[in-house]
Amino acid sequence: MKNLNKFNTIPEPTLRRLSYYVVYLQKLLDAGIETVSSTQIANNLMFDPTQVRKDLQLTEISGHPKIGFNIKTTLESIKSSLNWNNIENAFLVGVGNLGNAVLNFSLLKYMGVNIVAAFDNNPEKIGNIVNNVEILDIERLPELSKLMKVNIGIIAVPEHAAQETADKFVAGGIKAIWNLLPCRLKVPDEIIIEEANLMQSLAVLTNQLAK
Repeated sequence: MKNLNKFNTIPEPTLRRLSYYVVYLQKLLDAGIETVSSTQIANNLMFDPTQVRKDLQLTEISGHPKIGFNIKTTLESIKSSLNWNNIENAFLVGVGNLGNAVLNFSLLKYMGVNIVAAFDNNPEKIGNIVNNVEILDIERLPELSKLMKVNIGIIAVPEHAAQETADKFVAGGIKAIWNLLPCRLKVPDEIIIEEANLMQSLAVLTNQLAK
């Protein structure tokens, strides 16, 4: 059974930092390294060592004096806190440049997300395979979503089609939507929605640059 208290007590800034830890620790593990200190993590990721220790404590993992943290068990604890140790199947809609980039994003395998199908309305794309994922007709999405019990939907379509895509996800029983477009979507209150808005990020960057 999941420790629901752990999910509820981790602040969002910590969750965002934990994603950096996963990528870094996985690289160390792949290189055959077994232990790492919070100072090493902090130095490599340019975080404060005290903050790193506090973050890791929230995942219910502890290090050993003069030895550090066991990388394998630390990774498992962080992934559990992020719910990345439970693989969630996902559908992606829109196989243009953005959708292709997501389908070829190798780090998704570390993040508990498995894109099982992609959808598009372009007949020339339907039936093609991108990184072992088949592209299907968008009209099949609601039916297949219910049949396969998929929980995550990823939106990478042109902006004018974003709301229609979200509606199809909701009709198919999708519980969480990852919106990669600079637009707001209307969905029922029970639907989890996360916006990966590049325009917002760039707005902050260019404003800071002007200063």
